[in-house]
Amino acid sequence: MSEPAFTVVDLGGTTLRIARYDVATATVDDVRRVPTDGLARHPGDPVPLLQSKVAEQLAALAEQAVARHGSRALAVAFAGPVTADGHALTAPTVWGERGAPLPLRPLLEERLGIPVVVVNDLTAAVWRYVDGPDQPPFCLITVSSGIGSKVYRAGEVLLDAEGHGGELGHWRCDLTPDAPPCDCGGRGHLGGIASGRGVLAATRRAALADPGGYARSALARTAPDPQLLDNPTLVAAVRAEDAFATTVLRGTLTHLASAITSVFTSIGVRRYLLMGGFALAVGPRYVRLLTEELELLGCFGLTPAEIRRMVELGAPDDDHGLLGAGRLLAARGAGHPAVTAP
Repeated sequence: MSEPAFTVVDLGGTTLRIARYDVATATVDDVRRVPTDGLARHPGDPVPLLQSKVAEQLAALAEQAVARHGSRALAVAFAGPVTADGHALTAPTVWGERGAPLPLRPLLEERLGIPVVVVNDLTAAVWRYVDGPDQPPFCLITVSSGIGSKVYRAGEVLLDAEGHGGELGHWRCDLTPDAPPCDCGGRGHLGGIASGRGVLAATRRAALADPGGYARSALARTAPDPQLLDNPTLVAAVRAEDAFATTVLRGTLTHLASAITSVFTSIGVRRYLLMGGFALAVGPRYVRLLTEELELLGCFGLTPAEIRRMVELGAPDDDHGLLGAGRLLAARGAGHPAVTAP
């Protein structure tokens, strides 16, 4: 491990992953996973105590890894919004309710004595797909238990200094009083409708509204009671072109397609990369169905052929945060005192 290397971290609500990023090959190795010492392990603990536990766990593991890797810099992909100076603002999956901003970057730099970058995990993932300074703009969208997004343009991820931006999942697209709930507590948000959880909930509602149709679907063969339906069964039915499951998914994709057309018509981004467990599990059929919804809505100024080239799948793995964090450090000239978050 004598080649130039960084240490990279992907800190999620369930798992903290830490690895060595090889600068020469742009790959990760020495990947280690531990349960995050947060809300999932200590439900009921107050937010300040959870923040302290997570910060200490991260710092201790990073200290060991930096020494093991001989790293010149550390990057942390964090599951929540982060300010430009590395303060974690909120982290519902890590410590639950909103607490005081946690100064992760200053804490880590003081303890490790090397440059540190802390960014939102999806912001880090964007950098996996940046190929040089002339990279055309694109929008990365994750569709898993929720929905998130980030736009890359002209060498940076578009965020304000307080970390706001790229929260398409919380765009309110259904204004009805009984719109589906979102995990944030709101209603009618895109994430509550078109995420993996949202599509599953929509399928159960459709089954209650049309029990005969559900009984004839492939879903009923595995889950006769729609309340026992799960995402793997739903994904398998969509991939097998089951009509009932496909119709429900199309209804949710209309909202996601509308969000994409809004981004396009606002700032002209033409390329949309999809990641996240649900979208990647459905695979090319997800892209095809979403593209069909885009064609129905239209994108002002684009031809049907141009619309059909807008959406594609990202890499089918869970290394986005680690690889993206490493590429971000490389792009920012890590190892120099001037390393800053984008």
